[in-house]
Amino acid sequence: MPKLTKKRSKKSGLAPGAMVHIGEQKIEQTKITIIDYDESQFQVKTPDSCEECFPYKDKPSVSWINIDGIHQPEVIEKIGAAFGLHPLLLEDIMNTDQRPKMEDYDSYLFIVLKMLTINPKDKSVASEQVSLVLGKNFVISFQEDVGDVFDAVRDRIKNNKGRIRKSGADYLAYSLIDAIVDNYFVVLESIGDRVESLEDELVRDPTENTMREIHKLKREMLFLRKSVWPLREVIGSLEKSDSELVKEHTEIYLRDIYDHTIHVIDSIETFRDVLSSMIEIYLSSLSHKMNQVMKTLTIIATIFMPLTFLAGIYGMNFNHIPFADRHWGFYSIWGLSLIIALTMLVYFRVRKWV
Repeated sequence: MPKLTKKRSKKSGLAPGAMVHIGEQKIEQTKITIIDYDESQFQVKTPDSCEECFPYKDKPSVSWINIDGIHQPEVIEKIGAAFGLHPLLLEDIMNTDQRPKMEDYDSYLFIVLKMLTINPKDKSVASEQVSLVLGKNFVISFQEDVGDVFDAVRDRIKNNKGRIRKSGADYLAYSLIDAIVDNYFVVLESIGDRVESLEDELVRDPTENTMREIHKLKREMLFLRKSVWPLREVIGSLEKSDSELVKEHTEIYLRDIYDHTIHVIDSIETFRDVLSSMIEIYLSSLSHKMNQVMKTLTIIATIFMPLTFLAGIYGMNFNHIPFADRHWGFYSIWGLSLIIALTMLVYFRVRKWV
């Protein structure tokens, strides 16, 4: 289950811009991949050192520099120095507890997003922070781990599909953001299946495990809301930005992402309402079960009250009790008890108490 907050105690008392990694170290060594392209050429490179990325800052073609692993401050500092990135920006990159946001640094834009995926083992939501730096002819993406949702973007670049090879770095940044947002729908579909399964279980036979699963899902929805809700503001700021880095023809695509983001937020709020009502249904179900048990016990106790009365009378130590000396007296009392019990059951049935 993802944590709602991460410990920031390591940064306590440090100066602004201090390079401290906050979060889980997910890979041992930082991995760098460079994709450079234009309409006529395409190349992929995996450099051995970060210094090999530096020439791509001023190349006329579009360069996508992807960095997997943000726990090594020296690597982040070297790239930041080469591309002229602000120290506070580098600090935010290494802090994986950032809220989704967009900041305009004039010569480049800084965007923070949350990439959500489904853990195949337990179907829980896994989160990873993705930081994007959009420059004139380059996009630098910083990820916590190897593996992402950008394979479709890489395929379009490689095979020259769509308009991505004909457009600039702003369209590449849009494509990466769009891939992240589109994957939110995959996550929501998985959560929707879990919610429907819990609803069926809640109607059939709710258990304590059902309540635990509802609580787990409710916590995940809080995490999703925290990760996605600020994204609407981020996309809106990008769409309305006066920056020359975002071209006019890209703004219409950003507007489409904005609509998708609203849809995702609405779905999250719907699931939260459903889960809240499921908790109420579960508590009502427990109360109903208890009432059924108490009802059954009350009926049984009510039936045995006259029988106990009869047994009490004939259990008294008197010499002269009616039918006590009769051969059929014992059987008469048993028959009378059965008649009373059956009569009461029929009465309860007529009144629809059982």
